[in-house]
Amino acid sequence: MKRYILILVLAFLTLGLTAQNADVLTLDSCFALARANNAQFKTNQIEIEKAREVKKQVFTKYFPQVSLNYIAYYAKNPIIEYGVDDIHDEFGLILKTIIEFLNDAGLDIPEKIELMKKGHSISAMAVQPIFVGGRIVNGNKLAKLGVEAAELKAEVSEREVMESIESSYYLVVGLKSKVATIESALTLIDSLEHSVDVALQAGLVTKNDKLRVDLEKNKYEAMQLQLNNGIVLASQLLCQEIGIDYPEEGLNLDENPEDGDNITENDNYERPEVRLLQLQIDAENFNKKLTRGEALPEVAVGAMLSYGNLIKDYKANAFVFAKVSVPVTQWWETSHKIKEHNFKIEEYELQQQDLMQKMTLQEKQAYNQMIEAEALLQSDQAALDMAQENYRVAQLNYNAGMTTITDVLEANALLLQAQNAITDRQITYVSARRRYHDLTGK
Repeated sequence: MKRYILILVLAFLTLGLTAQNADVLTLDSCFALARANNAQFKTNQIEIEKAREVKKQVFTKYFPQVSLNYIAYYAKNPIIEYGVDDIHDEFGLILKTIIEFLNDAGLDIPEKIELMKKGHSISAMAVQPIFVGGRIVNGNKLAKLGVEAAELKAEVSEREVMESIESSYYLVVGLKSKVATIESALTLIDSLEHSVDVALQAGLVTKNDKLRVDLEKNKYEAMQLQLNNGIVLASQLLCQEIGIDYPEEGLNLDENPEDGDNITENDNYERPEVRLLQLQIDAENFNKKLTRGEALPEVAVGAMLSYGNLIKDYKANAFVFAKVSVPVTQWWETSHKIKEHNFKIEEYELQQQDLMQKMTLQEKQAYNQMIEAEALLQSDQAALDMAQENYRVAQLNYNAGMTTITDVLEANALLLQAQNAITDRQITYVSARRRYHDLTGK
């Protein structure tokens, strides 16, 4: 029985630890949540699906265009009417005499023939384009580029969202680290306050020393309150970006900034902005071909089946036909449109060259910021070591009666400043490292 109880206890502990670890949000888990919940990610996916539907829509132009038609009419007067009186020769007179004789005999033969007074017909027609100036082929290629462009725009947009999430994430991490630093400083102040109280009762220090300690404590408590309020606001912003509800107990984040060693380098990386501009140039070339196609002849064949009594009796019929259309007056307008497309292509090529130069400078700047952040991180680490040693010496000298309480408080303030500085520097370096990777793939 004891063995089973022990197993149950261990199981509950394991479940508790697993649940606790599952609640810890890392930066990568925030990215994963954003991909599933962020409004911009969902909008980007809709844009991609819209482009894919356009591609499918244009693809249908390869197939025959089939239509069903129904027509019905009723004319007040017959559209075609021909009678004996319309025959103005001797045969007409003879025919009229014969009809009158037969009518007198009771046969009731009409003197006029009426056609197309009323009727209706149903038909089905299929038209297969043979040649339309290359517009179907180029339209499909243009639609394919549209899908790729939507995917690249999504990549650029999502990168910006990720950078914003990373900024919010490390803002919360940094604020929490500073709160922990403040708590450590308050612990030191409490210890110092106790020592001052004992020394004051013994007459070894004045009330001014006690007042200085109290003022320093109040300052740290005010800083702590400001930091906690900032944590709540930054956490709520992060929750909004990754699409989750803000928990009342706050976010439990992995507070150890990554050092960038887990970043996978990609030597074949190409900035999506470059590819987007190239797609813009390609798309304009296809648009120029489409414009040229509007001035070329169109050839199509078709077939139609019909059934109805449009003229007289019900009858089924079938037709095959060919169509050739030459847009003569379109040539003049098309020549000017093509020149317009050429100017646009030249404009996009200039933008591409300008963008390449700007991106080169942007990548150099990102590299310099990463190197500078790494160097300053090492400098801040040395400053932190010095501040810790300075506080230790100040504390020893104060306990030995060789310095005043002011020296200890100043040393504590310098230590707090150094600890906060290295927190900021670590986050700056990690962000700079990831930024450089996002721009270069390295």
